[in-house]
Amino acid sequence: MRTKKAAWHMSNRKTDVVDNKKLNDENTVFALDIGTRSVIGIVAEKNEDNLKIITTKRQEHKTRSMLDGQIHDVPQVAQVICAVKEGLEESVGPLKKVSVAAAGRALYTMTAQAKLEVDGVIDDEQEKHLDFIAVQAAQKKLAESNMAEDMSLYYCVGYSTVSYALDGVKLKSLVGQRGKIAVADVIATFLPRQVVDSMQSALKAAGLEMHALTLEPIAAISVLIPTTMRHLNLVLVDIGAGTSDVAITRDGSVVAYGMVPMAGDEITEAISKQYLLDFNVAEAVKRQLSMDGVNEVKFTDILGMDYALSGDEIVDSVMENVTELAQAIANQILELNAAAPQAVMLVGGGALTPRLSEKVAEKLSMPVSRVAVRMPDKVDDITDIPDTLKAPDAVTPLGILKTACIQTLNLIAMYVNDAEYNMFNFKELTIADVLLNAGINLHKYNGKPGLGIGININGEQKMISGTMGTLAKLKLNGQPASLSDKVEAKAHIVIEHGENGAPPQMHLCDVIKAGKSVNVYINGELTVVQPRYLLNGQLCTDTAVFLKDKDEITYCKHVTIADALENTGYDISNAVYNYTLNGISKVYESAPQIQLNGQTAYLSDEVQENDEIDFKEPQRVPLKNILHDMSVSSDITVLFNDKPCVVHTASNGQISVNDNAAASDYLLNNGDEITCTAGKQHQAIIGDVLLAADYTPPKPGSQVSFELLRNNAPAEFTTLVNENDNIKVVLKPFDVKTVPENGKN
Repeated sequence: MRTKKAAWHMSNRKTDVVDNKKLNDENTVFALDIGTRSVIGIVAEKNEDNLKIITTKRQEHKTRSMLDGQIHDVPQVAQVICAVKEGLEESVGPLKKVSVAAAGRALYTMTAQAKLEVDGVIDDEQEKHLDFIAVQAAQKKLAESNMAEDMSLYYCVGYSTVSYALDGVKLKSLVGQRGKIAVADVIATFLPRQVVDSMQSALKAAGLEMHALTLEPIAAISVLIPTTMRHLNLVLVDIGAGTSDVAITRDGSVVAYGMVPMAGDEITEAISKQYLLDFNVAEAVKRQLSMDGVNEVKFTDILGMDYALSGDEIVDSVMENVTELAQAIANQILELNAAAPQAVMLVGGGALTPRLSEKVAEKLSMPVSRVAVRMPDKVDDITDIPDTLKAPDAVTPLGILKTACIQTLNLIAMYVNDAEYNMFNFKELTIADVLLNAGINLHKYNGKPGLGIGININGEQKMISGTMGTLAKLKLNGQPASLSDKVEAKAHIVIEHGENGAPPQMHLCDVIKAGKSVNVYINGELTVVQPRYLLNGQLCTDTAVFLKDKDEITYCKHVTIADALENTGYDISNAVYNYTLNGISKVYESAPQIQLNGQTAYLSDEVQENDEIDFKEPQRVPLKNILHDMSVSSDITVLFNDKPCVVHTASNGQISVNDNAAASDYLLNNGDEITCTAGKQHQAIIGDVLLAADYTPPKPGSQVSFELLRNNAPAEFTTLVNENDNIKVVLKPFDVKTVPENGKN
């Protein structure tokens, strides 16, 4: 049995050439594991039923150019890749295409299902096609889930088929089967574009083209857990330098992927801080801890102090950090699996961290024997594995090599409006897929609706929309296209902006209901009255006029008295007098008098055919009407012998208009300046009534008796009278028989 010490020495060797011969491009498979600490390259020859490893090379990064599985310094990483590539080319000739795996902190997984109608025997190509449809569904599902803020910034970097079904029957594979409806359930993984794009940039700088891409846990699980073992609930944890990737199998398939943003670097950092060491020195100390037979580790800190400590002493000093890493891994396993699995396999360089497997078992409450560090001693379909690859950190590069022949998920270039976008080669890609992958919202290219206008009709606000803009136009390689059109690599898609809509062309007659004309008589003259329309307060006779935003329209479906009068030219407004009284500004309004068919009416009243309107313009007002509170004059109306009689009573007040003396019956003019001094009002008497009525009493000797009555009660000439009093003069002839001669009895 190989020891950890042997494994460490093998993994530290730079190159292992098994068979020095040149390969042709068709049969060459080049796998590259770009890790946080080192880059491992493997070249194999693809035969009919297996992969034969020809050569391998490992090169460590000179600086911390990668953190947490993501490239931070592209030129530095490209330099290391070049060194690995050139070392391999010495044995196999020029290398142009490479298969890689991705990792990173921001990992998203999504399950999805796809259905496909099939006819005849299903072949391998149809099965893959169904897988790709399901992956596209997962991509769309993730985009709609809002888990990622902007899906245009994410790539699908790998997938696993969870299960197949044909006409409702679950199957391990569809190939060779016959049915009608095939179903595939997949779990797809997504990483930020930055992770993938930086990797592609490094590969291009090294003169390599990305042939295929997978996810590190997918690659690792293909090596250690073949499909025949996936009915077991197993967990594979790939502990690298920056991240720990988790993959879980159950019920015959891979059911979950996850990632822990902690790994071997946490232990290196802890050693560095504990003993004041450069990071690279701390990394060398950590590696010695994993080697059997090393009883003492010697190193010098940044202050020049020399140390010679036992491995157990160093491990004890960072045990808290080891426990923390184990706890994080256990938490992720429980989150994805909901319970402790049947077994846990630890791979990757960080898996050799002392006591880590024991702590993971403890945190999962599992037997220690069920958590083990695994070596890729033997891998199905891969032969001639050199000793340098029989180490925990070689599981991923071997997995990349194996999956490169199974899952050819590589980036292809697409151009949208001359901008290059890279996406993976899912089968039968459409323009819609390209736009979704590029994060282009086609809706933004549609023409905008024309600006609407708001109008007010009889006090009610109404919005009128403009015309709709036209949809964006698509062209594929210069020809008109639609979203469902299929595209191939290097396709050129052009999106042309749609035309914007126009504001509404709305006429006045489009928003009003025209009324009928009416024949009416105004002060005896026949006139034909048309319905009136007011536009922004002005009479509008042209109903074909275009409306504008904020226009105000006033109209009535019926003809009113106001319509009839204004149509004939009458001024229906009140007479307004602005004047001053004793220096104070005042306003007096006099309304017109209106009758409709002999009855008092109002301007808003509706008129019917042949109605008669009597209209009197506003009457001028005498001063006494506005000075009634000043006691300058007073008119009362009484009945004299059953007929109305107006009695005027004067006061000693003074009135002047525009500095000229005026009487109380002076008719007010606009702008008059009135000065008035109040006087003492004298109450009217019956004598005033007789004078107002111009009544002459009978002369003496008229042989009639003279009697005055006020409200049917006897009265005298000096009796006071009030408004509406009834004054009568009763004359009765004398009876001559009752009159004594010579006035004597």
